[in-house]
Amino acid sequence: MAENAQLGRRTVLRWLSASTVLGATAGVAACQQAPRIYDMQVSRDTGCPCCHVWTEIVQTTGRFRVTMIDAPDLPAFKRRLGVPAGLGSCHTAVVGAYVIEGHVPADDILRLLEQRPAEVRGIAVPGMPRGSPGMEQPDGAVDAYTVIAFDMEGRLRDFSHHAGNT
Repeated sequence: MAENAQLGRRTVLRWLSASTVLGATAGVAACQQAPRIYDMQVSRDTGCPCCHVWTEIVQTTGRFRVTMIDAPDLPAFKRRLGVPAGLGSCHTAVVGAYVIEGHVPADDILRLLEQRPAEVRGIAVPGMPRGSPGMEQPDGAVDAYTVIAFDMEGRLRDFSHHAGNT
């Protein structure tokens, strides 16, 4: 009888250990969520072809649903959004509360959206650097460029740097 009691306790202990492991594993699986998908509205200079290329690159991440519109007065739109003079490019995107100006890499946009810095209004890649997303060159040339963060008062700071090969 003592042997049966011993066997019963061992069986119960094994069952408890197994159920704890299974419960913990199920809890981890339940916590894993699909990545968030963000809605992005892109306003562009009418007829600009590189804007389509940039939006296609952003969409390939699977993290953005993009709507593109031709803006009749893009400079005025940029001013209303608080894009500082000198940071302009051919398109301006809005994602949530943030402005994305120009050929900003998707990884930088996602970092902004995940970190959500309160003091930042948006990020920009001024001009159209060769090799930035949507500005790829047939010869593979890539200019070094900086993604710049800006706030509503027009203060600027570096957000990220991207190396070139020229």
